[in-house]
Amino acid sequence: MPLSDTVEMLQAILGAIDEGIHVVDANGITIFYNHVAANLDGLTSEEVLGKPLLEVFPSLDRQSSTLLRVIDSGESIYNQTQTYKNWKGMRVETINTTLPVRVGKRLVGAVEVAKDIGKLKELSERLVDLQAKISKPKRTKRTLDETTFHFEDILTMSEKMKRLKERARKAARTSSPVLIYGETGTGKELFVQSIHHASVRSSKPFIAQNCAALPAALLESLLFGTTKGSFTGADDRPGLFELADGGTLFLDELNSMPLDLQAKLLRVLQDGQIRRIGGSHSTKVDVRVIAAVNEAPQSLVERGVMRTDLYYRINVVSFELPPLRERREDVDMLIDHFLEKFNQIFGMNVRGISSEVASLFAAYEWPGNVRELEHVIEAAMNMVESDMILLDHLPAHLLERSQSEKKEAPISAQLLPKEGCTLPEILREVEEKVIKEAMQQTDGNVLRAAKLLGIPRQTLQYKLSQRMIPPC
Repeated sequence: MPLSDTVEMLQAILGAIDEGIHVVDANGITIFYNHVAANLDGLTSEEVLGKPLLEVFPSLDRQSSTLLRVIDSGESIYNQTQTYKNWKGMRVETINTTLPVRVGKRLVGAVEVAKDIGKLKELSERLVDLQAKISKPKRTKRTLDETTFHFEDILTMSEKMKRLKERARKAARTSSPVLIYGETGTGKELFVQSIHHASVRSSKPFIAQNCAALPAALLESLLFGTTKGSFTGADDRPGLFELADGGTLFLDELNSMPLDLQAKLLRVLQDGQIRRIGGSHSTKVDVRVIAAVNEAPQSLVERGVMRTDLYYRINVVSFELPPLRERREDVDMLIDHFLEKFNQIFGMNVRGISSEVASLFAAYEWPGNVRELEHVIEAAMNMVESDMILLDHLPAHLLERSQSEKKEAPISAQLLPKEGCTLPEILREVEEKVIKEAMQQTDGNVLRAAKLLGIPRQTLQYKLSQRMIPPC
């Protein structure tokens, strides 16, 4: 293939990529500039191609330009935020990955892949501004839709959850870091807020940040703040650590935080000091850090997703919240709570759920945990036409998944009688195994097990009290 055709094909490929591509030679002259980069910068290709980089972007210099820094150092830069203005005065904010281009050992230029983060950064900075302006109001009468949580909001009949609540109350007395592990929807933030509001920090800020919600570079500036004149071109802005001073900072999905940022978080936990991006001095902060993960922490460490040193530093106090399928005795209480909540919000008077719905709920595994149960009740109350939630009112996916789970759980071969048993022995053994299975499915709740078996509670209570014969 002729060289000219190869060059045209390469240009076509780079031009088709849905990210900004900017290539300069060793002298900082632009030699390739695709239409996505042009749209990001508010320019046309003709205004940039063949011209010195600093002529087109006069707000940059050899230090603040990621392309020129790579040419000068010969080293790659990954996920670096950059704020600059083009020659028309338009402000541009991007996250760049910039790589040196070499022919043999000779550096001949640099290529940059840029993503627009202007709107995302603007939204995150608005969040910081709002956090800075919020002052804690004096509490008055509490309402069901109030977004702050306390230990009395954790509804449970589970002995395990009760023990966790008691441990959390004790942990609220100190300022040690806390790590909470639980599946999605188990109520991790409810626990975190309860610890904060039961502590001496309750009158100070509570700030929550999901570590998976922002790109790494933007998350770093959001947490630690920025200094005017830094390489990012950012303004002087406090980060969430400064805004949470005296209070609590909740970092959700900590395992989504890049390892290099985890190292910076570790330093804050160790010495209680932060340094804004581009800043030259450190600031002392008094912040209790509570983090949450939705996978087993030890597994995250073993897979290299979480730094070992950070794990041991932040795991001073730890809680593992059980999924709803392991606290089935709480389902009925939570149903009543969510019915009351949405009756108040929707102005309705739904009294309860039908026996068919109750049986389905009792057997369902609840992969989305308490959050899924809440959403199912809310969805059903949008469909209900009377004062009772029926099967027809439930979301289709719940019915389909429930049926699928039933198909995947055939009758156990253990229920089949062994050769040589008399009929009474066989019936007694089968009855014992069916009752045991019903009690396991309902996590020991006699009332729900009786409903599942279709017998009165007193009958089941009597059978449980009787000594059953050993298997024949």
